[in-house]
Amino acid sequence: MDSLKLEIKQLLIEALDLEHLTPADIDDDAPLFDTDGVGLDSIDALEIGIVLRQRYQLSIAADDENVRGHFRSINTLAALVADHRKESEALESTAGKGD
Repeated sequence: MDSLKLEIKQLLIEALDLEHLTPADIDDDAPLFDTDGVGLDSIDALEIGIVLRQRYQLSIAADDENVRGHFRSINTLAALVADHRKESEALESTAGKGD
C-alpha cells in the first residue's frame, strides 16, 4: 500500500501543480482540504476526481455521501483505490469462470 500512497501523492502533485511539495511533505493522514493539512479547495477536489477516473478507472458519484470521507487524506484515497482494485479483480475472475 505504501507504493500506492506514493503514486497518489505524485499524481496529486503533478495534477494540481503543487511543485512546492514533494511526496515526503504530504503526511499520509494529513487532511487534504484543511489549512492545517495540504490546504486544497473544492476545485482541487474536482481535479482529484478526474485524475482518479483517468488513472484508476474509478468512478465517484458527486452525490455519494462517502465522497468527503474518501477524499480526506492520502490514506483514505489509497484505501478507496485499493478497494476498487479488489472489486475489479473479483469481477474479472468471476467473469472468466463462465468461459
